[in-house]
Amino acid sequence: MTGRFIAIVGPSGVGKDSVMVALAARDPSLALVRRVITRPGDAGGEDFDGVNEAQFHTRAAKGEFALSWPAHGLHYAIPARVADDLAAGKDMLANLSRAALPAAKAQFDPFMVIQLTADHKVLAERLAARGRETAADIARRLRRADYALPEGIDAVTIDNSADLDETVERILCLLYPVRA
Repeated sequence: MTGRFIAIVGPSGVGKDSVMVALAARDPSLALVRRVITRPGDAGGEDFDGVNEAQFHTRAAKGEFALSWPAHGLHYAIPARVADDLAAGKDMLANLSRAALPAAKAQFDPFMVIQLTADHKVLAERLAARGRETAADIARRLRRADYALPEGIDAVTIDNSADLDETVERILCLLYPVRA
C-alpha cells in the first residue's frame, strides 16, 4: 500500500503549519514532511532543517531531495527519504509553495492538494504576530494571497479563518470519509 503525498498550500499566514501539526496530533496515520530551508534553524515557526545556500546546493547535487523550489528569496526542499514513508503506507503532509505543485504532482502518486484560505484581515494579523516580516513584506505577501493554483492542479479549498479544531475536523473527514 502506498501512502498519499498531501500538499498543504495557501498564502503566508493562513496557518499551514499549525493545521498540519494539529492533523498529525489527531491522527497517527498522518506524518509531517520536515522541509529543508535556507533559513537559520532558530528562525522559529515550523520545524525544519535550516541550511545555508552552499549546503542546500551540495545536498541537491547529491540527490538528497525529492523536490526543491525557490520562494521569497529562500530555497526549500522535500527530502528524498519521504519516498520510504510513502512506500510504507504513511500519508505524508507537506507544506508546499503553489509554484512547486506541478513538479510535486509529477513526482508523487497518489497526490492530493488541500488549499487553505483565510480572510485578508486574519492573514495580516497572523503575519504580524509571527514577527518575521516587515510591514512592507507583509503587504507584499498579502498581494500574493489570492494567486491561483497552477494549471492542471486540482485542490480542495478549506477556509481557516476561524477555529483550528473545526478546520482539522473538516480535513480529517475529507481524508478519511469512511471514518466520518
